[in-house]
Amino acid sequence: MKRKATAVWNGSGKEGNGNLTTQSTVLQKTQYSFNSRFAEGVGTNPEELIAAAHAGCFTMKLSFVLGDAGFTPEQLSTDCLITFENGVITESHLVLTAKVPGISVEKFNECTTDAKLNCPISILLNTSITLDASLV
Repeated sequence: MKRKATAVWNGSGKEGNGNLTTQSTVLQKTQYSFNSRFAEGVGTNPEELIAAAHAGCFTMKLSFVLGDAGFTPEQLSTDCLITFENGVITESHLVLTAKVPGISVEKFNECTTDAKLNCPISILLNTSITLDASLV
């Protein structure tokens, strides 16, 4: 499987602007700029997209890990906070709230650790990955 995205940039780094388009067209010439990346401007930015990718990948991987362990999650909800400092992503922090009927805390922790270490985006990222997981 291969997936494609395209970035187009016009102008200088600070005054210019660009757009992002994904193969699925979920992003279709979606705006990004210096202000959307480093301030609070309108549009997306690479770090926000990495956060979405990591949250989505981890959550789906956890669903598979739980299934392999004999559990069907009722709901998994993951926030991801990417820390970008001095031009480097220094951390990806995952915060999970999960409702998984019948699972013990020990088994839940085992499954979340497996998903954190083995989801494809975790493997791709060369940074500290932390996880706060709550079973409700």
